[in-house]
Amino acid sequence: MTDLAPFSRNDVDLISKETPFRRYFRVDTYDLRHPLFEGGMSPVVRREVFERGQSASCLPYDPVRDEVVLIEQFRPGALAAGDPHPWLMEAPAGIVEPGETAEDVVRREVQEEAGCTVTDLEFVMNLYPSPGSTSEQVAMYVGRTSTEGVGGIHGLDQEAEDIRVFTIGFAALMELVDKGGAQTAAGAILYLWLAQNRDALRAKWT
Repeated sequence: MTDLAPFSRNDVDLISKETPFRRYFRVDTYDLRHPLFEGGMSPVVRREVFERGQSASCLPYDPVRDEVVLIEQFRPGALAAGDPHPWLMEAPAGIVEPGETAEDVVRREVQEEAGCTVTDLEFVMNLYPSPGSTSEQVAMYVGRTSTEGVGGIHGLDQEAEDIRVFTIGFAALMELVDKGGAQTAAGAILYLWLAQNRDALRAKWT
């Protein structure tokens, strides 16, 4: 493995930090300098960071039926990007609230968004989906579930959620991934992680 740069956050010279926008999410503006790979320090640079909070995502997997549970919902970011079909296929996910753990979040969100429960959880990784612009870090899991009777429309009315829930077999999921149908970074990583670890996971969970 290539050695990482010998820098830490303590080497960054934070000159100022402001918050020009704050609602449910916020935007922070940083003026800073950081070490350069060839030595010395950078000039003062200004960087805006979208502060979304930490989140967690879980791909529910039934090792007996060899199926996963996926959700589909409207995403304004896809609309803003010009996507002709801004309803995206995803794994359930949610924001980690104060006092919660990532495991708390995925168990809650799988129930609220997909109408099923997960028992065993297998940690996959922590992912920065877009570290050039947001501080968000996603804790990702695959969770053991039963897909029997899973489906329909779910979500919380108070959050204006309109979520279609469906199941898909592993082979069909891989075909979808091969055709470029994995529409989100966290989803794609979870699908590919399952492909690499499916046999071991089925042996462990069955």
